[in-house]
Amino acid sequence: MLVLSEHAVARPRSGFVLSGLLSLLLILLVAAPSLSPAGFPFLHPVNIDTDPENMLPADEPVRVFHNAMKGEFGLYDMVVVGVINRQHPQGVFNRESLGHIHALANYAQQISWEKGGEQKGVVAIDVIAPSTVDNIEQAGLGSVRFEWLMSRPPETDAEALAIADKAMRLPFLNDTLVSRDKKAMALYIPITSKNDSYEVAQRLRAKIAEFDTADEFHITGLPIAQDQFGIEMFKQMAISAPVAMLLIFILMWWFFRHVKLVIAPLVVALISVILTMGLLVVTGNTIHIMSSMIPIFVMPIAVLDSVHILSDFFDRYPQLRDRKATLKAVMEELSAPMLFTSITTCAGFGSLAFTPIPPVQTFGVFVALGVVFAWLLTVTLIPAYIMLMPESSLSGFGMGAKGEAHTPLSRMLQRVGLFTYRRGKLILAVTAVLAGGAVYGIQQIQINDNPVKWFAEDHTIRVADKALNERFGGTYMAYLALAPAAGENGQPAQTRAGLLQSLAGLDPQIIAVIENKLNTLPGDSPPAWLPAFTAFALAQQEATATDAEWEAWDRVLLSAGEWQQAQEVFKRPEVLRYMASLQRYLDGTGLVGKSNGLPDIVKTVHRELFLGREQDFRIPDTRAAVAQTLITYQSGHRPQDLWHFVTPDYRQSNLWIQLKSGDNKDMNALVGAVETFFSENPPPVALQHNWFGLTYINVIWQDEMVAGMLKAFLGSFVIVLVMMTVLFRSLWWGLLSMLPLTVTIAAIYGLIGLVGKDYDMPVAVLSALSLGLAIDYAIHFLARSRYLQQSQGSWALGIKAVFGEPARAISRNVIVIGVGFLPLLVAPLVPYQTVGFFISSILVFAGAASLLILPALLTQFETVFFKNQEPTTCTTVSP
Repeated sequence: MLVLSEHAVARPRSGFVLSGLLSLLLILLVAAPSLSPAGFPFLHPVNIDTDPENMLPADEPVRVFHNAMKGEFGLYDMVVVGVINRQHPQGVFNRESLGHIHALANYAQQISWEKGGEQKGVVAIDVIAPSTVDNIEQAGLGSVRFEWLMSRPPETDAEALAIADKAMRLPFLNDTLVSRDKKAMALYIPITSKNDSYEVAQRLRAKIAEFDTADEFHITGLPIAQDQFGIEMFKQMAISAPVAMLLIFILMWWFFRHVKLVIAPLVVALISVILTMGLLVVTGNTIHIMSSMIPIFVMPIAVLDSVHILSDFFDRYPQLRDRKATLKAVMEELSAPMLFTSITTCAGFGSLAFTPIPPVQTFGVFVALGVVFAWLLTVTLIPAYIMLMPESSLSGFGMGAKGEAHTPLSRMLQRVGLFTYRRGKLILAVTAVLAGGAVYGIQQIQINDNPVKWFAEDHTIRVADKALNERFGGTYMAYLALAPAAGENGQPAQTRAGLLQSLAGLDPQIIAVIENKLNTLPGDSPPAWLPAFTAFALAQQEATATDAEWEAWDRVLLSAGEWQQAQEVFKRPEVLRYMASLQRYLDGTGLVGKSNGLPDIVKTVHRELFLGREQDFRIPDTRAAVAQTLITYQSGHRPQDLWHFVTPDYRQSNLWIQLKSGDNKDMNALVGAVETFFSENPPPVALQHNWFGLTYINVIWQDEMVAGMLKAFLGSFVIVLVMMTVLFRSLWWGLLSMLPLTVTIAAIYGLIGLVGKDYDMPVAVLSALSLGLAIDYAIHFLARSRYLQQSQGSWALGIKAVFGEPARAISRNVIVIGVGFLPLLVAPLVPYQTVGFFISSILVFAGAASLLILPALLTQFETVFFKNQEPTTCTTVSP
């Protein structure tokens, strides 16, 4: 490092020219794809991605299953539009409100645009609105009438109220489309992609703005929350970083009172951010919620070493009055601490590369690169900048006539040093008490997250979420896929040999033909080979020449038909009753607002086939009767809706579960409740059950993040400990350096548990982030303590010197980096607020812990840490 600094001092212009050209190059590479996409096909444009699904790798099993089931059941992510009328006695079921709802639904079905050769927007055929769903009612015994629930806007309030009464009779619509108090209605608008949700929402808002009405319109849902977050995240990144830079500039000016000089650290910070974010984009990485915070992390970190250099230069220059000599003395003393603090910071952030969350990996790697850029620029550009300044511009720079020791900060630090020397035991006792409280608090931590809660409480997304979940079954969707367990076909083992056995007694020649054909059909289970075999048997029957052969193949077809029916597990009445009992159980847990499934369709149609009598709202007793209800349902206007709940071969079914909360803790509790039900209530047919849906995916990535963060923290803790041991050439000194940050992290996380703050995504990453930063204070304090203890001849004199310039530099850094993250507190996005508050708290607390705990321990165990020195007494220390 000294070689780099000496080269910068000797050739100060070269470093600025090189870094300037490199920054300009990266800016051009980032801008080029946007300015001329066709001209730069090899470059990557800026991509924004806030999809929590991408928190998991593309090949993650739960994600693969989720996408497979969406395709299997024809499901799409949905934007939810809620309409509430608090003034009219009939709520939204009045002529004017339903007229607006009808117009909005028609407009929503037309939202479409082309992008990249693909049609984007709303999936019109699956929009759920009063004008797009069927009313199902009896039309005489054994007959059912299907008609649009609201084919046209009602002309009177009486007609409007009749629509509500019809909807309330249908399980799928009651508490899903229509609220129980009839004050509200929800429209469910499926979209081709989650990334289209913001554009769809904006177009819906524009249409709603045309209505002159007292109705409240709310737009929510996980897709719109995630896409909205992406838009606001980008704006926040553009605001927070410049504000942080301004605050840092003001603080450094206040410390050093020299505008030209404090510009240098800001130049280092700006170039570090440009290099880091430019490299992020040109390498094809997307800007996710984590990577959007890279600038706000790199910027304060980039000025840390600069503050140490300027602080030491501030104290030494008035004595030497020679820039080159002063810089040489400063860099010789600070080179090792700055190098190791940068390495440990890189280790802390770099450890995130070993988490199973791709966006977190990207964040960790590129912040670590930013730290490398910052270190390299600091040790070159700061000395070079000072050398480029006219000597006359430094006139009056540094300690005044009375010396830096007479400033309020210096006087306070001298008192702190004296206090740690005289009251070390008290400090350690208080630290032990805090550690005990922290352990208790950590045990109270509750792991939980919810993307909708990433917005402030007064944000329109949060307001809509609260308003709609108070009135409907829930806007958070989770899906439970059911299928026969492996090897289970609804009957005793059904294999090719089993089919041959059922055909015993047929002509041996026909048996031989059947056996030969079965051996050529692919697949192990009957659903794989039975359709092909049935088609073969039908062709053989049509080609027969005698009545005996025709009758033999007719028996084969009859047997194959029976086997085919046996495969249709979800036509069996006992299976549907089991699913219905599961739904009743879920409704009673308090975790589920509403559930919809195949049993609801069957029971509703069965009731209407029997003149709409409530006692006939049940599952029929025979498979044939179940089949009749399903065939009847398919004669309605939306026959495709059946395949949202069951596959055409009736081998897989799907329960739609609505939750009023998107909190992971509630989804986890629901998963546990379902496991309990299946263990206590064995199904009539062995069934396997698997979850999918965005609400469930959030649980999986959160769990993996918690586990990944813990591993990253423990791994980087060990790495940093080894590095500290190498730096100080002593295990005791290595352990000592880790103590302040350990106490700090335990205290902050204990506080999180005590105040009931959820352990969410931002909180999860703070431990690994803070480790690399918080250790910096301890390194500088201990490195300077050893040097000054040796130069002063005793710890009693050394501690007084340590609480001079070294403590001032540490204090300035504590203030700079603590304030540097404060702009995040005014962000409208909660994750930014969380990071801003807790990272500032951790770093300020770690700085205070380093200045209190470390000198107290060094004093109390002086003979251990300073073996070559005689113990001293406090009487030799003066304030």
